[in-house]
Amino acid sequence: MNAELYVLPLVVRIERATPPERTDALEAAAMAVLTLLDDPGEFADELHAWQSTGKIRKVVRRARGAEWRRAVALPGRTIEHRTAEVRVHPPVPLDDWPRDLARLQVSGTELTDTAAPGPAEPPVLWANPALEMSAGKAMAQAGHAAQLAWWASDAGERAAWRERGLTVSVRTAARQDDFDAMVAAGLPVVRDAGFTEIEPGSCTFVADAPWLAGRVTRP
Repeated sequence: MNAELYVLPLVVRIERATPPERTDALEAAAMAVLTLLDDPGEFADELHAWQSTGKIRKVVRRARGAEWRRAVALPGRTIEHRTAEVRVHPPVPLDDWPRDLARLQVSGTELTDTAAPGPAEPPVLWANPALEMSAGKAMAQAGHAAQLAWWASDAGERAAWRERGLTVSVRTAARQDDFDAMVAAGLPVVRDAGFTEIEPGSCTFVADAPWLAGRVTRP
């Protein structure tokens, strides 16, 4: 398998009457990625091939009703996090998605928060306040940030994170200066490849936790 041609599919459930909160969806996406990294199980071969070159592309699609039920019937895992449900599937070839996933829409993931999120607990995945991203794009970027944080953590730190349920907080940095300072602090930083929405090389997210500062991460 050629890891450069693989992508990790994420599906967010968006019912018309009960869409999830944006922050809940972003956090659920990050947690879905983490659960697969922590325990690949029967998906170990696909996950290894996908990660082997460091090209960790993710694509988020939306589903509701029968579409969601078909997605759940495929191999994968569902994370339920407050108002959000996100299903992560094993990596698939970029040009050979399962039909019931390929037919799902990428656009239309315009979610909002109806109330301010509660207090953030580390690790915190900070979004760049200068960039505008759809919820689907931001979900993929939050997944990248969580993955870089996982790679940068040692076995003991991962074990402690696991005991906390692999939870994350996703927030937007209050000021650009704050975000830039975190980028400069040696924290895991997501630099986007520029496939969609934003310019290549843009710093989209920083993963912040007490144990992550100054860590050397994979590119």
